[in-house]
Amino acid sequence: MTDKNEKNNSIPRGYKPEDTKNRLDWLKNTQGFELKDLPEDNTEELKGIIENHIGFMKIPMAIVGPASINGQYAKGKFSIPICTIEGTLAASMNRGLYATSLCGGINVKHYRQELSRAPIFIFDEISKMQDFQVWVTKNTDEIIKVAQATSRYGKILRIDQYAIQNYVILDIVLDTGNAAGQNMVTLAAKVACDYIKEKTGQNFLLESNLNSDKKASYRNIILGRGHGVIAETHLSDSVLSRILNIDPDFLNKVWHFFPIVSAMAGTHGNGIHISNALTAIYLATGQDTACVAENSVGHITMDRVADGIIFRLTLPSLTVGTVGGGTRLSLQQQNLQLLGCDNSEHSSRKLAEIIASATIGLEISLLSAIASHTWTSAHMKYGRK
Repeated sequence: MTDKNEKNNSIPRGYKPEDTKNRLDWLKNTQGFELKDLPEDNTEELKGIIENHIGFMKIPMAIVGPASINGQYAKGKFSIPICTIEGTLAASMNRGLYATSLCGGINVKHYRQELSRAPIFIFDEISKMQDFQVWVTKNTDEIIKVAQATSRYGKILRIDQYAIQNYVILDIVLDTGNAAGQNMVTLAAKVACDYIKEKTGQNFLLESNLNSDKKASYRNIILGRGHGVIAETHLSDSVLSRILNIDPDFLNKVWHFFPIVSAMAGTHGNGIHISNALTAIYLATGQDTACVAENSVGHITMDRVADGIIFRLTLPSLTVGTVGGGTRLSLQQQNLQLLGCDNSEHSSRKLAEIIASATIGLEISLLSAIASHTWTSAHMKYGRK
């Protein structure tokens, strides 16, 4: 049911300095969080983040929401910080999240957390491959024990084997806890492979390209790289018409060409602009933005029901964390605190659920803008000075 007073709680608009202050006041009053303009990080703190440092580049930051989220780890209302230089992005995401908040919010399910490194062993003769694979299978527990000693926070889940041509690929899979985990899995795989080489004499390369690190792939659609999350929201006919300016029957009818044309074009998944949402939140929360390449694969669907449309979005590969890397920077750490993702037991899973919620809001808003022929006018209004 629509809350008639909900509009009074919306984020203040405008571009003047006083409008920015009003938004900061709104954030303090509604979320109880005082966002501060913190000083730049000390250069000594940048080790492990950047080399050859010469300064800081400021990127505009906005706030969207509040998003009403009912997840396994993210529960409640969240004002989400995003960084972007694309006009209309914040307004569009905000519109989508506002529409979902009027209809009970967004249900989210975190269903997987796995990150891997996939070293490759190359053989002169294929007859040697079977003996090697049998040895690895027989000694898997000891290999995992050796690799597990490299991390207090990650957990090695399994070692998958793939044989092709005269190669054997070992996909070493970890749950990386609250870290995004790229360095964690690399170290664990290196130590495991050194142990295997010591025992078998077989040489290796540490990466085969199977895990598609920072590349879109079907592998990451199926197996993921990081967190797998599904978001779902049920928008009523009245909200679709009044807030998103779209006829629900028309939207449902025209939607069916999106998956078909996506398949024809050979895209990975059928999302519209998932990468926009991910990049904006990644910048604001200290994530590795290059991971958007593999993280932006996703599937969105809609089901027409008697009183509205149910939207679902699956993001199978979110490589995000809440400790280490860019999350150490003071402003990014403050944004994680705003989201309540700075110190909880499963804060990275909570962040992944928030990201999926923001993304489905943005996808719904753009899809509605395209179907209602307001996409161009919105960009002419918000995307220009």
